[in-house]
Amino acid sequence: MESFIEEVRGRLSTASRVTVLTGAGISADSGIPTFRGPEGLWKNFRAEDLATPEAFERDPKLVWEWYNWRRELIAAKEPNPAHRALVKIESGMEARQGRFRLLTQNVDGLHGRAGSRNVIELHGNIWKVRCTGCGTVTEDRRVPIPIPPHCASCGKMLRPHIVWFGESLDPRDMDRAVEALENCDVMLVIGTSGVVQPAATFASTARGAGAFVVEINPDASSSAAQIALRGRAAEIVPQLV
Repeated sequence: MESFIEEVRGRLSTASRVTVLTGAGISADSGIPTFRGPEGLWKNFRAEDLATPEAFERDPKLVWEWYNWRRELIAAKEPNPAHRALVKIESGMEARQGRFRLLTQNVDGLHGRAGSRNVIELHGNIWKVRCTGCGTVTEDRRVPIPIPPHCASCGKMLRPHIVWFGESLDPRDMDRAVEALENCDVMLVIGTSGVVQPAATFASTARGAGAFVVEINPDASSSAAQIALRGRAAEIVPQLV
């Protein structure tokens, strides 16, 4: 393990372009339950049954109650050593005029709270709301949030600014993500299950473009990785700084 970590440190120290992909595993180290598994259940509902446009249309109050519960849970959590280590890597890259891009599947906003700047939130942000009428996106950190909340501009109902099952990622975010994948020297894949598309193909895209891919996860998830560091993100990522 130590020799692998030394190699990754060396590659990061000389890379001019680094792209990172994070998933639920990095947030789990802050105490945020993962989306799947027994801890993902809420009042006997599976997250996959609530995070859909159909569920919101059918029962917006129920969906907002679930998101309010998640917001209350996340509000009490803090970025962990892995989040902070990525900030240091980003700062180091910028100091030598390198390029750093952080792609995250997480919606908790912990990367931003830790201080990361070049973040693409592929699945949205739980602290942002979008009007179902005028489409305005705003930050709303009220905890608890009025259920259901309404737009201050047009009065229509607000929805979480989240990419739900059955919805497409923002094409602008996808374009930026693909550009970061196809033009990086090193890619770190941290705490992701590797089953959610399109992010599941990101490591292969980066490796196919010539990047050195490193996976950091307790379990295997990416066959594209040249090095796999087995362990929790909060334990492994700080060692790469």
